[in-house]
Amino acid sequence: MPSDNTPLFNRVALIGLGLIGSSLGHVMKRDGLAGHIVGNARTEETCAKAVEIGFVDSASIDPAEAAQDADLVVICTPVGVIADIAATIAPVLKKNAIITDVGSVKMAVIRDVGPLLPVGVHLVPGHPVAGTEHSGPESGFPELFEGRYCILTPPPGTDESAIDRVSELWRRTGSVVEIMDAKHHDRVLAVTSHLPHLIAYTIVGTASDMESSGRDADATGDDVAANEVIKYSAGGFRDFTRIAASDPVMWRDIFLNNREAVLEILGRFTEDLTALQRAIRWGEGDALEDLFARTRKIRRGVIDMRQAGTFKATEQEAAQDPES
Repeated sequence: MPSDNTPLFNRVALIGLGLIGSSLGHVMKRDGLAGHIVGNARTEETCAKAVEIGFVDSASIDPAEAAQDADLVVICTPVGVIADIAATIAPVLKKNAIITDVGSVKMAVIRDVGPLLPVGVHLVPGHPVAGTEHSGPESGFPELFEGRYCILTPPPGTDESAIDRVSELWRRTGSVVEIMDAKHHDRVLAVTSHLPHLIAYTIVGTASDMESSGRDADATGDDVAANEVIKYSAGGFRDFTRIAASDPVMWRDIFLNNREAVLEILGRFTEDLTALQRAIRWGEGDALEDLFARTRKIRRGVIDMRQAGTFKATEQEAAQDPES
């Protein structure tokens, strides 16, 4: 393993230059983690912008050209195109190259990428549990991964030195690295990430439908006017709109590639929602208060583990909690 004063990899290819790819490029440039970073994007404009910003040394619209001679290839594209990317770059990958990714679904990566890679090329799927609602090469920043978890899901038999090198890369970005079975990862993320996004898309979609209907409040005030949905957005709704502003292509691919786990968790959520509906209808205040107390403890746990946002925001929220 190279020392802290030498690059971890001589040449790194970033396939996809959105939020995660650009942020990873920024931190690798800042801390000298790679000798040369080459980027890949679909358009010449994005490639030029990435070079101009400075988080890559060179860029190409051809994934194979970017991956040529790379020691590490990080696929930072939506899950739905990862197989096509792997098929394109496989012929040019050098022996002992390491392929990793940043997607939120891991079984699909192992299923779609593993069989395409040449013998002697190592697959170490990864998922940095970090992000914002922004995308594009200008959205990245080097602190994105600090204090966040990065989950690696190497298939059984993966070269240990390859796992160690990818783990060390993420540690040097400031991440806390966990090794996890891919199927378990997908089920955990269905609860902690995929279902919340699905709920956010649904709630904001409902508001959009109301707005699109163009109905104004009637004389009795019983209807919600279309413009009131946006005008009187409370904090909870604003949080949902932030989540619902995430990359639609990325999230389309996540739901389609983790459908079994998402549908399982969605079924459980539907049952719980029905129970909550019953408690409200029958005025079961104790049941409601018990639920809200339990969920409040979850929030405190998130804060305690410093996963509630930036370190500054987490510390501010903890200071404001009278029971912390």
